[in-house]
Amino acid sequence: MEPLIGDVFGEMIRDAYAVRTGVGPRPLAGGRVPRPVIEIIERDDGLINGAPADHYLDQPDDWAAHDHRALRLCRGRVLDVGMGAGRIALELQRRGIAVTGLDTSRGAIEVARHRGVRDTVLTTVDEYTRAAVRYDTFLLLGNNLGLLEGPERAPVFLRALAALARPGARIVAHGTDPYGTTDPLQVTYHRRNRERGRLGGQLRLRLRYRQLATGWFDYLVCSAGELESLVAGTPWRLNSIDDADRPYYLAVMELTG
Repeated sequence: MEPLIGDVFGEMIRDAYAVRTGVGPRPLAGGRVPRPVIEIIERDDGLINGAPADHYLDQPDDWAAHDHRALRLCRGRVLDVGMGAGRIALELQRRGIAVTGLDTSRGAIEVARHRGVRDTVLTTVDEYTRAAVRYDTFLLLGNNLGLLEGPERAPVFLRALAALARPGARIVAHGTDPYGTTDPLQVTYHRRNRERGRLGGQLRLRLRYRQLATGWFDYLVCSAGELESLVAGTPWRLNSIDDADRPYYLAVMELTG
C-alpha cells in the first residue's frame, strides 16, 4: 500500500515534542512505552536512511559549533527560513533579536509557537514576497542550503529572498560538501546524477513517517565552488565560506544592489 501524502515533518515534530515533554499524545510501543520518533529519508536510488527526530528540539548547549557562529553573523531583522521546531528562532528571541520563522509545515509551526516563537508564517518563500516586511538577515541553517534544490530553482529562490531584503542584507546558510566520501554507494550516486545532467549532490528525496510521505523533491548538497556558480548572476554574491567544521560549512552571501 502506498503511503498517504501529508505533513510528514509536522506529524513527526509533534510526536517528538510529545515524547520529550509529555505535551500531546505520544506514539506508543507495547501500549505504554514511548516509541522513538525516527525521520525516514528515502532517496530515488532506493537508499533509505533514518535518524532520531529529537535533534530538531535541541537546546543551544547541544548545537554544533557552526550554529553558534552563524548566530553571531545575524544583524537587524531576521527571517529563519525552514524554521522547523524553532530552535534557532527561540535563541534569537532570547538575545533580543527580531526574528520571523517561516515554514511550510503547519505541524512544525504549531510546535514552534507552543515552544514560544512569537512571529511565524506558514508559507513558501515565493508566496511571502507579497508581504510588506523586509529583512536584513536570512538564515538557512540545519543544512537548509539544500532548499536551493539545484541549478534551475536556485536563482528563483535567491531572487525571492532579494525581494524580501533590505539594502545590505545577507544570507547565512549551512551547507555540506558531499564529495569527500569514499562510500561506493554515494560515489555511484554522484556519478549517476552527473550522467543525468544534474549536480552530483542534487538529491531526489521524499520523507516518510508512520503512514505518511511527502511528494518527491530535490534537495541540494553542494560544494562551495558549486554554490559560487549557482549564485553568479543573481542579486547576491558569495562573500565568505567558513569551513572550520568541514565537510560542513557556513556560506555568507550579500545583496549586491
